[in-house]
Amino acid sequence: MAGGQSMIRVGIGGWTFEPWRDNFFPKGLPHARELEYASRQVTSIEVNGTFYRTQTPSTFRKWADQTPDDFIFSLKAPRFTTNRRVLAEAGSSIAKFLESGVDELGEKLGPILWQFPPTKAFNPEDFGAFLALLPKDVNARPLRHAVEVRHDSFLAEEFIALTRRHEVAVVLADSAKYPLIADLTGPFVYARLQQAREDEKTGYSAKELEAWRERARLWEEGKPADDLPLIAKALQPAKRDVFVYMINGAKVRAPAAAMALLEQLQG
Repeated sequence: MAGGQSMIRVGIGGWTFEPWRDNFFPKGLPHARELEYASRQVTSIEVNGTFYRTQTPSTFRKWADQTPDDFIFSLKAPRFTTNRRVLAEAGSSIAKFLESGVDELGEKLGPILWQFPPTKAFNPEDFGAFLALLPKDVNARPLRHAVEVRHDSFLAEEFIALTRRHEVAVVLADSAKYPLIADLTGPFVYARLQQAREDEKTGYSAKELEAWRERARLWEEGKPADDLPLIAKALQPAKRDVFVYMINGAKVRAPAAAMALLEQLQG
Protein backbone atom coordinates (compact mmCIF):
# COMPACT_ATOMS: atom_id res chain seq x y z
CA MET A 1 0.00 0.00 0.00
CA ALA A 2 1.82 3.08 -1.21
CA GLY A 3 1.59 6.26 0.82
CA GLY A 4 -1.01 4.79 3.15
CA GLN A 5 -3.62 4.83 0.40
CA SER A 6 -5.71 1.79 -0.45
CA MET A 7 -5.86 0.62 -4.04
CA ILE A 8 -7.86 -1.58 -6.39
CA ARG A 9 -5.86 -3.85 -8.69
CA VAL A 10 -7.38 -5.78 -11.58
CA GLY A 11 -5.54 -8.49 -13.43
CA ILE A 12 -5.36 -11.86 -15.12
CA GLY A 13 -3.91 -15.28 -14.41
CA GLY A 14 -0.49 -15.67 -16.00
CA TRP A 15 0.62 -14.29 -19.36
CA THR A 16 1.54 -17.32 -21.47
CA PHE A 17 -1.75 -18.44 -23.02
CA GLU A 18 -1.63 -19.20 -26.73
CA PRO A 19 -5.16 -18.01 -27.66
CA TRP A 20 -4.27 -14.54 -26.33
CA ARG A 21 -1.82 -14.25 -29.24
CA ASP A 22 -4.84 -13.87 -31.52
CA ASN A 23 -6.92 -11.41 -29.51
CA PHE A 24 -4.75 -9.67 -26.88
CA PHE A 25 -1.08 -9.53 -27.79
CA PRO A 26 -0.02 -7.50 -30.85
CA LYS A 27 0.61 -9.63 -33.91
CA GLY A 28 4.21 -10.75 -34.09
CA LEU A 29 5.03 -9.85 -30.48
CA PRO A 30 7.95 -12.07 -29.35
CA HIS A 31 6.88 -14.52 -26.66
CA ALA A 32 9.68 -13.21 -24.45
CA ARG A 33 7.95 -9.82 -24.36
CA GLU A 34 4.47 -11.03 -23.42
CA LEU A 35 4.87 -10.24 -19.70
CA GLU A 36 6.21 -6.79 -20.57
CA TYR A 37 3.14 -6.11 -22.70
CA ALA A 38 0.51 -7.70 -20.43
CA SER A 39 1.77 -5.84 -17.36
CA ARG A 40 1.09 -2.54 -19.12
CA GLN A 41 -2.54 -3.41 -19.89
CA VAL A 42 -3.55 -4.63 -16.40
CA THR A 43 -2.31 -3.68 -12.94
CA SER A 44 -1.62 -7.13 -11.48
CA ILE A 45 -1.02 -10.72 -12.55
CA GLU A 46 -1.63 -13.89 -10.56
CA VAL A 47 1.26 -16.28 -11.24
CA ASN A 48 0.12 -19.86 -11.67
CA GLY A 49 3.53 -21.35 -12.51
CA THR A 50 4.60 -21.21 -8.85
CA PHE A 51 1.78 -23.66 -8.08
CA TYR A 52 3.42 -26.38 -10.17
CA ARG A 53 7.17 -25.86 -9.82
CA THR A 54 9.80 -24.03 -7.81
CA GLN A 55 11.11 -20.85 -9.41
CA THR A 56 14.54 -19.31 -8.92
CA PRO A 57 15.60 -15.93 -7.52
CA SER A 58 16.79 -14.91 -10.99
CA THR A 59 13.34 -15.65 -12.43
CA PHE A 60 11.64 -13.43 -9.86
CA ARG A 61 14.17 -10.68 -10.56
CA LYS A 62 13.51 -10.98 -14.30
CA TRP A 63 9.77 -10.65 -13.77
CA ALA A 64 10.32 -7.56 -11.64
CA ASP A 65 12.60 -6.02 -14.27
CA GLN A 66 10.09 -6.55 -17.10
CA THR A 67 7.15 -4.84 -15.38
CA PRO A 68 6.24 -1.23 -14.49
CA ASP A 69 7.30 0.25 -11.16
CA ASP A 70 3.79 0.15 -9.69
CA PHE A 71 2.94 -3.37 -10.87
CA ILE A 72 1.97 -6.14 -8.42
CA PHE A 73 2.27 -9.92 -8.67
CA SER A 74 0.31 -12.38 -6.60
CA LEU A 75 1.87 -15.83 -6.34
CA LYS A 76 -0.01 -19.09 -6.12
CA ALA A 77 1.75 -21.20 -3.51
CA PRO A 78 2.83 -24.76 -4.41
CA ARG A 79 0.22 -27.50 -4.57
CA PHE A 80 2.61 -29.74 -2.61
CA THR A 81 1.93 -27.50 0.39
CA THR A 82 -1.86 -27.38 0.25
CA ASN A 83 -2.66 -30.81 -1.25
CA ARG A 84 -1.72 -32.74 1.85
CA ARG A 85 -3.71 -34.67 4.41
CA VAL A 86 -2.24 -32.96 7.49
CA LEU A 87 -1.80 -29.22 6.95
CA ALA A 88 -0.07 -28.79 10.29
CA GLU A 89 2.91 -30.64 8.78
CA ALA A 90 3.38 -28.09 5.97
CA GLY A 91 6.00 -25.95 7.72
CA SER A 92 9.03 -27.06 5.72
CA SER A 93 7.12 -26.80 2.43
CA ILE A 94 5.98 -23.27 3.26
CA ALA A 95 9.53 -22.26 4.14
CA LYS A 96 10.97 -23.79 0.95
CA PHE A 97 8.58 -21.77 -1.20
CA LEU A 98 9.01 -18.47 0.59
CA GLU A 99 12.79 -18.84 0.63
CA SER A 100 12.96 -19.61 -3.10
CA GLY A 101 13.47 -15.94 -3.92
CA VAL A 102 9.95 -14.47 -3.83
CA ASP A 103 11.34 -11.41 -2.04
CA GLU A 104 13.35 -10.62 -5.20
CA LEU A 105 10.11 -9.12 -6.52
CA GLY A 106 10.62 -6.31 -4.01
CA GLU A 107 7.71 -3.87 -3.82
CA LYS A 108 6.00 -5.85 -6.59
CA LEU A 109 5.38 -8.83 -4.29
CA GLY A 110 1.66 -8.96 -3.59
CA PRO A 111 -0.51 -11.59 -1.90
CA ILE A 112 0.44 -15.23 -1.59
CA LEU A 113 -2.50 -17.42 -2.62
CA TRP A 114 -2.88 -20.77 -0.84
CA GLN A 115 -5.42 -22.76 -2.86
CA PHE A 116 -6.94 -25.92 -1.41
CA PRO A 117 -8.51 -28.79 -3.38
CA PRO A 118 -12.29 -29.32 -3.41
CA THR A 119 -11.82 -32.50 -1.37
CA LYS A 120 -10.23 -30.66 1.58
CA ALA A 121 -12.88 -30.25 4.28
CA PHE A 122 -12.68 -27.80 7.16
CA ASN A 123 -10.87 -29.18 10.19
CA PRO A 124 -10.63 -26.24 12.60
CA GLU A 125 -7.65 -27.55 14.56
CA ASP A 126 -5.59 -28.56 11.53
CA PHE A 127 -6.48 -25.49 9.46
CA GLY A 128 -5.72 -23.24 12.41
CA ALA A 129 -2.33 -24.91 12.76
CA PHE A 130 -1.65 -24.23 9.08
CA LEU A 131 -2.56 -20.55 9.38
CA ALA A 132 -0.24 -20.26 12.38
CA LEU A 133 2.62 -21.47 10.17
CA LEU A 134 2.26 -18.60 7.69
CA PRO A 135 5.00 -16.05 8.40
CA LYS A 136 4.43 -12.30 8.46
CA ASP A 137 7.55 -11.61 6.41
CA VAL A 138 10.41 -13.16 4.45
CA ASN A 139 13.86 -11.56 4.69
CA ALA A 140 12.17 -8.48 6.20
CA ARG A 141 9.77 -8.27 3.23
CA PRO A 142 6.16 -8.13 4.57
CA LEU A 143 3.86 -10.91 3.41
CA ARG A 144 0.11 -11.01 2.85
CA HIS A 145 -1.70 -14.34 2.70
CA ALA A 146 -5.00 -15.40 1.10
CA VAL A 147 -6.66 -18.82 1.25
CA GLU A 148 -9.00 -20.22 -1.37
CA VAL A 149 -11.18 -23.04 -0.03
CA ARG A 150 -13.48 -25.13 -2.18
CA HIS A 151 -15.48 -27.33 0.20
CA ASP A 152 -18.88 -26.38 1.60
CA SER A 153 -17.77 -27.23 5.16
CA PHE A 154 -15.87 -23.91 5.18
CA LEU A 155 -19.18 -22.02 5.13
CA ALA A 156 -18.91 -21.67 8.89
CA GLU A 157 -18.55 -18.79 11.34
CA GLU A 158 -15.67 -20.64 13.00
CA PHE A 159 -13.70 -20.51 9.75
CA ILE A 160 -14.30 -16.77 9.36
CA ALA A 161 -13.24 -16.16 12.97
CA LEU A 162 -10.09 -18.23 12.46
CA THR A 163 -8.96 -16.33 9.37
CA ARG A 164 -9.68 -12.99 11.02
CA ARG A 165 -7.60 -14.01 14.03
CA HIS A 166 -4.66 -14.77 11.76
CA GLU A 167 -5.31 -11.74 9.48
CA VAL A 168 -5.59 -13.91 6.39
CA ALA A 169 -7.92 -13.02 3.51
CA VAL A 170 -10.48 -15.55 2.31
CA VAL A 171 -10.72 -15.58 -1.48
CA LEU A 172 -14.08 -14.65 -2.93
CA ALA A 173 -14.59 -17.07 -5.82
CA ASP A 174 -17.20 -16.14 -8.41
CA SER A 175 -17.67 -19.72 -9.54
CA ALA A 176 -20.49 -22.08 -10.42
CA LYS A 177 -18.59 -24.97 -8.82
CA TYR A 178 -17.26 -23.66 -5.52
CA PRO A 179 -18.76 -21.87 -2.49
CA LEU A 180 -18.79 -18.08 -2.51
CA ILE A 181 -17.46 -16.51 0.69
CA ALA A 182 -17.85 -12.73 0.72
CA ASP A 183 -16.84 -12.02 4.34
CA LEU A 184 -13.92 -9.60 4.81
CA THR A 185 -11.28 -11.26 6.98
CA GLY A 186 -7.75 -10.04 6.20
CA PRO A 187 -6.32 -6.55 5.63
CA PHE A 188 -6.99 -6.86 1.89
CA VAL A 189 -9.59 -8.40 -0.43
CA TYR A 190 -8.85 -11.07 -3.03
CA ALA A 191 -11.51 -11.95 -5.63
CA ARG A 192 -11.19 -14.51 -8.44
CA LEU A 193 -13.90 -14.11 -11.08
CA GLN A 194 -14.44 -17.36 -12.95
CA GLN A 195 -17.64 -17.03 -14.97
CA ALA A 196 -16.59 -15.11 -18.06
CA ARG A 197 -18.38 -16.11 -21.28
CA GLU A 198 -16.76 -16.40 -24.67
CA ASP A 199 -19.81 -14.99 -26.48
CA GLU A 200 -19.40 -11.76 -24.47
CA LYS A 201 -16.63 -9.57 -25.91
CA THR A 202 -15.53 -8.48 -22.46
CA GLY A 203 -16.27 -11.80 -20.76
CA TYR A 204 -18.84 -10.20 -18.48
CA SER A 205 -21.58 -7.82 -19.62
CA ALA A 206 -21.25 -4.10 -18.90
CA LYS A 207 -23.91 -4.44 -16.20
CA GLU A 208 -22.08 -7.33 -14.54
CA LEU A 209 -18.83 -5.40 -14.62
CA GLU A 210 -20.58 -2.41 -13.07
CA ALA A 211 -21.69 -4.65 -10.21
CA TRP A 212 -18.11 -5.84 -9.63
CA ARG A 213 -16.89 -2.25 -9.81
CA GLU A 214 -19.28 -1.21 -7.05
CA ARG A 215 -18.32 -4.22 -4.93
CA ALA A 216 -14.64 -3.41 -5.34
CA ARG A 217 -15.22 0.18 -4.29
CA LEU A 218 -17.09 -0.96 -1.18
CA TRP A 219 -14.31 -3.40 -0.33
CA GLU A 220 -11.75 -0.62 -0.71
CA GLU A 221 -13.69 1.30 1.92
CA GLY A 222 -13.62 -1.80 4.13
CA LYS A 223 -17.31 -2.52 3.70
CA PRO A 224 -18.82 -5.82 2.55
CA ALA A 225 -20.62 -5.94 -0.78
CA ASP A 226 -24.23 -5.23 0.07
CA ASP A 227 -25.61 -7.72 -2.48
CA LEU A 228 -23.58 -10.76 -1.40
CA PRO A 229 -24.44 -12.97 1.61
CA LEU A 230 -22.20 -13.05 4.67
CA ILE A 231 -21.48 -15.92 7.03
CA ALA A 232 -20.48 -13.86 10.07
CA LYS A 233 -21.10 -10.38 11.41
CA ALA A 234 -19.33 -7.69 9.40
CA LEU A 235 -16.27 -5.98 10.85
CA GLN A 236 -15.97 -2.26 11.45
CA PRO A 237 -14.98 -0.63 8.13
CA ALA A 238 -11.25 -0.18 7.56
CA LYS A 239 -9.71 0.67 4.20
CA ARG A 240 -8.33 -2.30 2.28
CA ASP A 241 -6.34 -2.98 -0.84
CA VAL A 242 -8.41 -4.95 -3.37
CA PHE A 243 -7.20 -7.51 -5.90
CA VAL A 244 -9.59 -8.73 -8.59
CA TYR A 245 -8.48 -11.38 -11.07
CA MET A 246 -10.23 -12.65 -14.18
CA ILE A 247 -9.57 -16.38 -13.95
CA ASN A 248 -10.80 -19.32 -16.04
CA GLY A 249 -14.35 -19.30 -17.33
CA ALA A 250 -13.71 -18.26 -20.92
CA LYS A 251 -10.03 -17.53 -20.32
CA VAL A 252 -9.67 -16.18 -23.84
CA ARG A 253 -11.76 -13.18 -22.65
CA ALA A 254 -9.84 -12.58 -19.41
CA PRO A 255 -7.66 -9.67 -20.62
CA ALA A 256 -10.63 -7.87 -22.17
CA ALA A 257 -12.64 -8.37 -18.98
CA ALA A 258 -9.84 -7.04 -16.79
CA MET A 259 -9.25 -4.01 -19.00
CA ALA A 260 -12.98 -3.26 -19.16
CA LEU A 261 -13.27 -3.34 -15.37
CA LEU A 262 -10.20 -1.12 -15.02
CA GLU A 263 -11.77 1.35 -17.43
CA GLN A 264 -14.96 1.41 -15.37
CA LEU A 265 -13.00 1.97 -12.16
CA GLN A 266 -11.14 4.88 -13.73
CA GLY A 267 -14.30 6.43 -15.12
